[in-house]
Amino acid sequence: MGPDLPAPSGIPGDGRAAAPVPAWQPPTDTERDLYEAKMRGDWAAYFDVLAGAKLYHAMSRAQADSQPGWIELNASLLGPRPGRKHLVFLTDGMLPAPVPDPVFFVIGLGRLARDWPRDDEWLAVNPGTPCEAFFPASAAHRLTWRWHAERMARPHRSRLRTLWVGGPLHGSVAHGLACGALLCVDNASLWNAMGWHGTGYVRERRRLEEWWRITSREQWSRTQESLLKGEMSSQVWRFVLSVRSALAHDFGGAVEVDHWRQVTARVIRHRAADEETATDGATRTAPSRDSETEAQVAGAQRLIGRITRYEARFRADGLLAEGRFVHSVEAWDYGRASKMARWGLGARYCDLAEAEMAVHRAGRVSQMAYRSWEDFSAAYILGRCLHFDQEEFGDWYGEMLNAHRILTTDPNSPWRNIPFK
Repeated sequence: MGPDLPAPSGIPGDGRAAAPVPAWQPPTDTERDLYEAKMRGDWAAYFDVLAGAKLYHAMSRAQADSQPGWIELNASLLGPRPGRKHLVFLTDGMLPAPVPDPVFFVIGLGRLARDWPRDDEWLAVNPGTPCEAFFPASAAHRLTWRWHAERMARPHRSRLRTLWVGGPLHGSVAHGLACGALLCVDNASLWNAMGWHGTGYVRERRRLEEWWRITSREQWSRTQESLLKGEMSSQVWRFVLSVRSALAHDFGGAVEVDHWRQVTARVIRHRAADEETATDGATRTAPSRDSETEAQVAGAQRLIGRITRYEARFRADGLLAEGRFVHSVEAWDYGRASKMARWGLGARYCDLAEAEMAVHRAGRVSQMAYRSWEDFSAAYILGRCLHFDQEEFGDWYGEMLNAHRILTTDPNSPWRNIPFK
């Protein structure tokens, strides 16, 4: 504990620790760590876990919709002593399946310490479970919360997290969820949480609006379908990569970069000539049309250079095997489709059955397009880098490389336990 701060009164009930429950399997690492700390009577460790966890609190959807960005702390009489009011918070492994109402918001222990409404309302953590605990929330106790929150503050850290109870671990839905695992590991979210609450209802809506311009169920549905069809990534990327894939298929081996460049330029010019003939009925090419075609050729040549440099870096970093190349970037769409299904559920633009079907489809189209998790991963990361990274090899690349390494080496990784095909 910090100096001169009172110890938290976190022992459940009237001060007696509950008997161990040996048969209980904690759903995630968070509940496991809370349970173990509670059984030891180590409340400092318990608060360290809380300080590093997302804490979810239920509120009505009407409350959330009427004042987006505001939180409403709703007191409950749930607890070991009748008549005592508690504010109930759940960790992510204890969340119920999403329903239209209520919804949840996410808050951290530090903000709770600052914004707690009333000294006589207690904090209830995961009530009704073996890792439950109930804490007084006076100003002095909240100083302790704040100390733990500041002590446990840490920079972004990728981590594989699994929902061991209540989340699919095998089968088609698990496979589809694993297609979104790169982002889950990067954000330290549960890779197989089909019942997604994510960053909470309001923030999930804000995420979709800011990054995808989605503000309705209809827009979410169109975007989800475009991702599942591989239509959201650049057509130019797909064209350039398809030329190389065709050459590799025709010649049965590696494709020299110069050959790839020459054939790509020839195809672009040939298509432009065909379009001109179809338009005018004769082969007449205006100077402006020539200029536009040559600009397309130059752009394709630059893109080929970017792709070859990324692939060289991928091989150096162990992301791509020697002699292998990326044949398409639709994996970036399919992986995002897996996540979009869950983001839509968190934002209540779809229900659980619709999200699960979309996740299943994401897994199926990925299986048809790629041969292995490694193949899928390299394609996903290339698409992401072409869109965001601009050959800086910064966080857009580094975070995915780190997530790839975790997913390909951790014994608990879905990529090591779910066959790709």
